[in-house]
Amino acid sequence: MSNEGMSMDSAALNAAIENVHRAGMPGLFAEVRDGDQVWRGAAGVADVATGRPVTADMRHRVGSITKTFTAAAVLQQVESGQIGLDTPISRYLPKLVPGERGAAITVRMLINHTSGLAEYLPYAYPSLKAFPSPADTRPESLDDHRFTRFDPTELIEMGVTAPAVGAPGGAPGVYSNTNYLLLVQLLEQVTGTTAERYITRNVIERAGLRDTELPAGPHIDGPHSRLYEAWFGKVDPPRDYSVYDMSFVGPSASLISTVADLNRFFGMLLAGDIVSPSSLAQMQRTVPVVSQEGKVVDYGLGLYPTKAPGQDTFWGHGGTVWGGGALAVIRADGKRQMAVAVNLQRWNTLDSSGKPQPHPIDDAIATLYRVAMYG
Repeated sequence: MSNEGMSMDSAALNAAIENVHRAGMPGLFAEVRDGDQVWRGAAGVADVATGRPVTADMRHRVGSITKTFTAAAVLQQVESGQIGLDTPISRYLPKLVPGERGAAITVRMLINHTSGLAEYLPYAYPSLKAFPSPADTRPESLDDHRFTRFDPTELIEMGVTAPAVGAPGGAPGVYSNTNYLLLVQLLEQVTGTTAERYITRNVIERAGLRDTELPAGPHIDGPHSRLYEAWFGKVDPPRDYSVYDMSFVGPSASLISTVADLNRFFGMLLAGDIVSPSSLAQMQRTVPVVSQEGKVVDYGLGLYPTKAPGQDTFWGHGGTVWGGGALAVIRADGKRQMAVAVNLQRWNTLDSSGKPQPHPIDDAIATLYRVAMYG
């Protein structure tokens, strides 16, 4: 349990993070910032076989938090006049989204998930069935594709040819990785380099993040935790998927980072140091979107708000990968921040109708978030 906290309530934070581990999370770690005060904490193990502890400086797959980085990169290109936020995607990628749809779907609709394009994941991973999964979901596809090198244009085609989940610009939108794979192709088209290289140079390096990368291969470099996937109790005991080829999501969800780097990034983003203040204002314009868990949330451009009733709004993004999860948020005034990383995913079992059942981790993690955000 490392602790660099001052007048923040370190004891309450230490107790809250320990309680998530006690509730059944193998390991988790976090950083909370309040002005210039920093608390870092860790509880539990990075490896259930050896008992090696997690530490707060570990590198971690942060899943869809990557989308904030990708959205910021696109907005930089909007600022320089290379991309029009309300220009149809067919202007840039006519082959990938052909016909009337390509003319009706704008770049903005891709970033805020209102394109109506379906999620490609259930087609790439057929045993997982729909997302979120009904009761007959099976985990086999996770193992089948551990080292599969997916072609992003083939994944996009799965999403584009699947039945639409809504009309372009319709409300609510539906969260879909297909949108962000298209944004990756768009970035490559207008910058003349790979999206990985562009995002690395213009977002990751601009923010001075030393432990953040979009890796080419399936391994996580540096100290990290194993990542345990339970797939709703159907993988028992949970299996380690920390070594995994991330080409199935590419620069929409393959970022590796640390809790300190995530807090630094969101701090700079909200200060107007990554994109301009007017771009940031666009990022904070929200629309209703149905999340992968089936809840309607407010979603902006790669950024979304969270708040407890009667409390201040925080902006940020969450993410999951097979076995891992993370959440990074920052208060609207930029003064208070939280980044949390966990090494178990989909711990809830499903009832006969496919609905996730409550688990002690749910309440423990909600309490940790509340203590970290609101003290």
